[in-house]
Amino acid sequence: MKFTIPTPLQQEHEALHDALRLATQAGGDVGDAARHLAEVMHPHFVKEDEIALPPLGLLGALSRGEFNAEMTDVLALTDRLEAELPAMLAEHKVIVAALQRLQAAAELAGRSDVVAFTKELVQHARTEEDVMYPAAVLVGRHVRLLSAQGAGQRESA
Repeated sequence: MKFTIPTPLQQEHEALHDALRLATQAGGDVGDAARHLAEVMHPHFVKEDEIALPPLGLLGALSRGEFNAEMTDVLALTDRLEAELPAMLAEHKVIVAALQRLQAAAELAGRSDVVAFTKELVQHARTEEDVMYPAAVLVGRHVRLLSAQGAGQRESA
């Protein structure tokens, strides 16, 4: 089964990518810091798009009590997310350090647009840590529970 990242999350990531792309085109220290940030962020965003965000596409169906056996395919993603979560959180620390460098350069250059972007991206990282990653993990645990309950119901039938 293919899992689709919820549209608002896709749009948010696209907007962050666009803002970062614009910042990388700046000259001087701002551009250098933005390019460094892009280098450290890219593999992290790829990993999020692969394992952390697609499980969230099941939230609506699961909240409505819907379940089917194909949903268990999400367990490969959520198991991997749980295994890689400590590394992903460590990546956030590296990203935030790069953001701080970019913010300092942007403040010196009078680039309030870039400063605003850095603050937005820090908030985005906090939202991932406090909401999105835990929700994706819970999707996997809930699907595993529902799958086990279904197997138990089939055995007793």
